[in-house]
Amino acid sequence: MSLKRKIIIIGGSAAGPKAAAKARRIDNDADVVIIQKEADLSMASCGYPYYVGGCFNDRNALLATGTGVVRNPLFYLNAKDIEAKVNTEVTAVDRKNHTVSFKNTLSGEQGTMNYDKLIIATGALSRLPPVPGTNLSGITTLQSMKDADFLRRVRDEGKIKKAVVVGGGLIGIETCEALQLAGIEITVIELLPQLLTFLDWELAKLIENHVRSKGANVITENGIAAFLGEEGKLSAVKLQNGTELPCELAVVAIGVIPNVALARQAGLKIGELGGIDVNEYMQTSDPDIYAAGDCVETVNRITGKKVLAPYGDLANLEGRVAGENAASENCVKFPGTIQTGICKVFDYAAGATGLSEATAKKFGFADIVSVINASPDKPGFMQGKLLITKMVADRKTGRVLGAQCIGPGTVAKQIAQWAMAIQGKLTVEDITNSDLPYAPPFSLAIDHFIATAHIMQNKIKGRLKGITSREVWQKVQSGEKPFLIDVRGPEEFEEMRLGIGETLIPLGALRKRLPELPADKNKEIICYCKISLRGYEAALALEGNGWKNVKVMEGGIMAWPYPREK
Repeated sequence: MSLKRKIIIIGGSAAGPKAAAKARRIDNDADVVIIQKEADLSMASCGYPYYVGGCFNDRNALLATGTGVVRNPLFYLNAKDIEAKVNTEVTAVDRKNHTVSFKNTLSGEQGTMNYDKLIIATGALSRLPPVPGTNLSGITTLQSMKDADFLRRVRDEGKIKKAVVVGGGLIGIETCEALQLAGIEITVIELLPQLLTFLDWELAKLIENHVRSKGANVITENGIAAFLGEEGKLSAVKLQNGTELPCELAVVAIGVIPNVALARQAGLKIGELGGIDVNEYMQTSDPDIYAAGDCVETVNRITGKKVLAPYGDLANLEGRVAGENAASENCVKFPGTIQTGICKVFDYAAGATGLSEATAKKFGFADIVSVINASPDKPGFMQGKLLITKMVADRKTGRVLGAQCIGPGTVAKQIAQWAMAIQGKLTVEDITNSDLPYAPPFSLAIDHFIATAHIMQNKIKGRLKGITSREVWQKVQSGEKPFLIDVRGPEEFEEMRLGIGETLIPLGALRKRLPELPADKNKEIICYCKISLRGYEAALALEGNGWKNVKVMEGGIMAWPYPREK
């Protein structure tokens, strides 16, 4: 290695610039170079849907610092003493001779450059469905600034009337909102049985209902069979069930795959999931080459298994670790991810961290317990808004494994608290007496986060015998006849009710009306109210009077994802 360390970073989106900036801060004398295939640098790609949707109009905001300075090559040179070569593609890595070959994509000029340490941050590539017609005009992804520019023009011109979004994940839902706000008739098409697969079905169905309530159409359990066109332009999509949907625009958002072609060509180890294999130092199978961002595999901190986690925040964190280690010989570690994410869904948010119930079962957690809590984020007199949280824990140890939260309330705060609890390996008992900041403008006296732990504590101790709305629905549909008690007041019942054969017995009248309940003390009774707080109190009262099979429908009416009578 030369006395003046030469660090080359391939890729200029998120991980690459972060790695370069950190390397410079660690080693002021190093020669640091970013080589970026695209024209732009340090793009805030997670902001693309909001630029498309008109939340802001200045394109440069996606490329600028917090003070409004655009991060172009001149900025990197003057502010950070980093050379940034844009419109330049690395064509080969010669590990033996420690060189990279490159060419300018505009002029065709070629060259080579020596490195002491190399960082690969080549990101990911959008998936396209393997069906006819993907080359038609009017089909795009939302992966690049070029894609964002195209969709922003679509919005501004206002010519397109119908569009489909293929894929109901984070980008698909955010794009759906952006285009719907532009007055375009939107249909979201998802091959799986639900949107937002980081959620369990019960919460995902509530999100689907909310998307529909905003005027978008949603089709699940159906995929694209073909894109149809006329004179080279998209005119419709054909679904796997044969349905044809006329449209002038299709945004494909079915996920990404790690961009590892360069790493593979260089002979670096590629993991089983298709990403570059790195250790805790973000070091590849070559000790002089690091990798970070969407192109790598990382470790799930709960399961210990390798995962792909293409998130912008993780790319920055990984890039920071790679940059510091490339500049100072492996002094910091990246511990992995618990795969925390959040998505804006019109005036709702949907977030998750850790394992869902489905993924916990998939990874072999045999004795798990979950609970659903529906309650406001702050008092009603402070215009509190609904939150619906599903928490997953290990029954034996009480360790929190995951949490999901949706609703119009402060979802981001809840997910942040759960993420820190999971990373800290806290148990349900640890959380039940958490000392969090409280004042009515910000939370309830017992925050929704803590209240969820209280409900879980009651369930683990056998005080709460919960049943999900999905289980209740299945019982009703199969012809089972549990005794269903809605314990709200008559006015609430008239305004909104399920209509599944329930009996209205307000909580305040329950003890006086016990003779109206089944004489068989072993008969299954299910209690609920708006959020099932009163439902829980009713269940305890019934158990205290000898009924032995009393359950509470978790989350109450607000977590009911099925049609209601009112």
